[in-house]
Amino acid sequence: MFAKNVGTPDRVARAILGLVLLALPLFGVAGPVLVWLLPVIGLVLLGTASLSFCPIYRVLGLSSRPRIKGDHP
Repeated sequence: MFAKNVGTPDRVARAILGLVLLALPLFGVAGPVLVWLLPVIGLVLLGTASLSFCPIYRVLGLSSRPRIKGDHP
């Protein structure tokens, strides 16, 4: 499948931010455009957190996972 490139602290931050973005429209904090945009971004963040894979990190060659001895870039 995909090589994991999202480390644990990054996953936790993405999950928390994703949940917050999903909840904001429920409390009336978002305007008419943001009421649709924030949940979409929140779902993307939750998805990348649950899969430990970020396609943007992949394109940029980044990773927030710690390197393991013998691990190649």
